Amino acid sequence: MQMLYDSDSFVVVHLVPDLDLTPGSAEAREPAVPQLARHGFEIVDKRSGKEVYLDGSWAEMFQQIILGWQLNAPTEEEVESTLERYSGLAQNPVLVH
Repeated sequence: MQMLYDSDSFVVVHLVPDLDLTPGSAEAREPAVPQLARHGFEIVDKRSGKEVYLDGSWAEMFQQIILGWQLNAPTEEEVESTLERYSGLAQNPVLVH
């Protein structure tokens, strides 16, 4: 888990599977149950106390936005504006975080 952004309004966390694929590790051997190694992003809207988890194609699209931010160094207002668009998807209340 990696904190990407933290402001008075939002928190963005990148969740990455913790896989050890070195030879001989448990994850490197064939698992008994097939598992998908997927990453995702959790966006918490502190104002509403709700969060949204982006995975799959949503996570890939959001990652493209983050890569753009790394190249262009957006202002805080630009970042907040982008996160505001995703906050409409937030339905899950944050109970313990």
